[in-house]
Amino acid sequence: MKATRFEVLSQQEIERIHSASMEVLAEVGIRVDYRTARDLFREAGAEVDDDEACVRIPEDLVRWALEQAPRRFTLYGADPDFQMEIGNGDVHFAGLGTPTDIIDMETGEHRPSTMEDVVRHIKLINGCDHIHNSQMDIWPNDIAMTTIHAEAIWAWAHHSRKPFGMGCYGYMPTLDMMRMTAVVAGGKEGLRQRPRFFAICSVGSPLQMLQMQAEGLLICAEYGQPLAMSPEAIAGATAPVTLAGVLTQQNANILAHVTLAQIFRPGTPVLYGTVSTIANMRLGTVALGAVETGLVTAAAAQLARHYGLPCRGVGGTTESKIGDVQAGLERTATLLQAVLAGVDFVTCAGTLDSTMLASEPMLMVDDELCGAALRIARGIEVDDDTLSLDVIKGVGFCGNYLAHEQTAERFREEHFIPEILPREPFETWLAGGAHSAMDYARERVREVLAEHEPRDLDPAVEEELDAYRQKVAERRMETFYAYEDEELQDLSAL
Repeated sequence: MKATRFEVLSQQEIERIHSASMEVLAEVGIRVDYRTARDLFREAGAEVDDDEACVRIPEDLVRWALEQAPRRFTLYGADPDFQMEIGNGDVHFAGLGTPTDIIDMETGEHRPSTMEDVVRHIKLINGCDHIHNSQMDIWPNDIAMTTIHAEAIWAWAHHSRKPFGMGCYGYMPTLDMMRMTAVVAGGKEGLRQRPRFFAICSVGSPLQMLQMQAEGLLICAEYGQPLAMSPEAIAGATAPVTLAGVLTQQNANILAHVTLAQIFRPGTPVLYGTVSTIANMRLGTVALGAVETGLVTAAAAQLARHYGLPCRGVGGTTESKIGDVQAGLERTATLLQAVLAGVDFVTCAGTLDSTMLASEPMLMVDDELCGAALRIARGIEVDDDTLSLDVIKGVGFCGNYLAHEQTAERFREEHFIPEILPREPFETWLAGGAHSAMDYARERVREVLAEHEPRDLDPAVEEELDAYRQKVAERRMETFYAYEDEELQDLSAL
């Protein structure tokens, strides 16, 4: 059997959180700035107050929406042969965060991140063994903000066989991302049938549906791409200081966003997401590396299962600014809680400083840490073969197992064997150069980048991507942000 699932809530506590959340949605409601979204709620039977920009949602509408949402779905890569089954019990890992700075691997300098760093990161995740999704994990400072999304999609199409994802950045950027991804997928319908884009819909706290996010949510839903409804509620700042209060507030907020997606396009794949944590009460800042992050994430996994939804949570988060003991302790504590709780999609690999700082060697360490966490979650298999009675009887009192046939056949399956964590005796380690895990991680970064080969794209796809990329580059700033509510009335024409 697998290792015992880590659970922090009883069934009665889950039901109490659900009941409290339904009361919040029905009586307090959620602020919805976007008129199109309010109209959709109104048509579905919710109570809408346009003066307050508030929507109050009855429980029967929420339950209907949950019935529409798929329990599992397949996420494909830029290479359609690459597939990830989400919601079948497997745990998958991804980057994320929006680091605007990076620790330069060669100089150790803490510097602003660039588009070159974005491309390198996509290549590195393409070469990881356990991390299978890039999420616009590094935010470049050296290109125009209005072109970042298009440049990222272009880089992904050329340098990754795995899926990609970004946030819901509003009407025009999200439409750009969907259209460019559809080019790679062979058209809009091909993208719907084989989703390649994993969208993070940021859920505003407390109790808000932000217009930019709602616009992006509807466009991603129209294109059939999975959406992780992900609040980053901060206990003691943007949510109650109690963890049960955080769970009640974010549960109401998540379910409101899930409901909108299903009202607009029933069957849209959605994930029950969380990035919620506690505040550093000394400074009023966020503390994503706190152990409470893992507790909230584990509770979210239970609530997601209660509603029949796959779950997205964070793991491997830390407040440390360098790859030190604090980074190891915090990232292990948050990652293991997420994995053992059964979170389907765990993000934030390769980050420091509450996900605001990127580190390429740390990404390689996290890839190894993810593998170790999966081995822990797999537990111990006990059957006639693994009990090894015949082997034990055969070896007897004085033999050894190193040369035994079973050892050669089974050790790679039974044992997690790290690639960058030194395990040799001290004298051997010293004679070999006394390299640390971070030294080996840096070498692994160099190996992956040296071995990377760009993908060969069909010339017609290449031409269309380049043309769209150029179109985005020429777009004026004022046009970038322009939107009309009417534009979202018929997304099927997009």
